[in-house]
Amino acid sequence: MTATRTPTTTAATTATAGAANGADPRMTTRRKVLWGLQIFLAAFLFFASALPKFAGQADAVESFDLIGWGQWFRYVTGTVEAAGAIALVVPRLAGLAGIALIGLMAGAALTQILVLEPAWALMPAALAAVFAAVALDRRAESRQVLHALRGALRR
Repeated sequence: MTATRTPTTTAATTATAGAANGADPRMTTRRKVLWGLQIFLAAFLFFASALPKFAGQADAVESFDLIGWGQWFRYVTGTVEAAGAIALVVPRLAGLAGIALIGLMAGAALTQILVLEPAWALMPAALAAVFAAVALDRRAESRQVLHALRGALRR
């Protein structure tokens, strides 16, 4: 029994290699749109959400009083937001940041529904959808980071 080899055309090989290298125009457009959203959301998370929590802005303090977990939770939330914002603009970390921020937004949506103002739960839900798109788009980079981390932990 002999193995048969299917000949491939140069055009098919080039198209496959181009798509794998990100040369597909649709992928490039999607990546550009996501980068724009990532930069905007990173700036929003850092400057409009995390910094007011660190600075003790009155409405942030009041919101965390209503939640009832104490002001330490405001600092934890601000730290997660700031770290997520920074990681969101680092290409190798953007996918993992997206996954972590989905969790943060799920908690924010639940808090809005159960404790604060239910109508405002739509905002973190919408942000979670964008973070899911980022995580999906950056899954190859996330796998590489996790594989490298797993290798480092085995040493």
